[in-house]
Amino acid sequence: MVKSSASFIRTIMRKLVVLILASLVAYAISMPVLSDSLSDYRLGSGDSIKISVYEEPELGLEVRLSDAATISYPFLGEIQVSGLTVGKLEEKITDGLKGDYLVSPSVSVSVVEYRQFYIHGEVEAPGGFPYVPGLTLRKAIALAGGFTERASRSKMYVIQDGIVNTSERSRQIDLDERLSPGDIVTIEQSFF
Repeated sequence: MVKSSASFIRTIMRKLVVLILASLVAYAISMPVLSDSLSDYRLGSGDSIKISVYEEPELGLEVRLSDAATISYPFLGEIQVSGLTVGKLEEKITDGLKGDYLVSPSVSVSVVEYRQFYIHGEVEAPGGFPYVPGLTLRKAIALAGGFTERASRSKMYVIQDGIVNTSERSRQIDLDERLSPGDIVTIEQSFF
């Protein structure tokens, strides 16, 4: 009787383990894929980044990008960072360190703090605010204390950071549109 009880318990335990593993796989498959909206994010002046190289702490660096958006990196010197994605910067540093300095460097770059966005016009507290991923105009207005009494709910414009063509610089946006770091938002006055 004891032998069959132990066998029964082992069978139940195996089935339980299989069920748990199947559940974990099903959960992982059903998880939403994170948006790539920031994977193509271009670094620029004002961003704070952290660079780490696995098992090489002396090659770690945390820095806020200056107006020139360059960094001085050990062994590689001055690196132009402006306009690069995090992935491209990782590649650039990996390629620079590979061979002469390290055999197979594992470089990780992350954004510690995004550059500010700016909101002015008919909001209670205009100014610059720290960007957070997923920021919409509605959330930006909330950060700025909300609309003033005279604010237009339809005349809202953004100048996107990095757009050089002046005819495309300022465009009208709605409350649920996403903003990017460095954007400048204007809330116009309503006339009635």
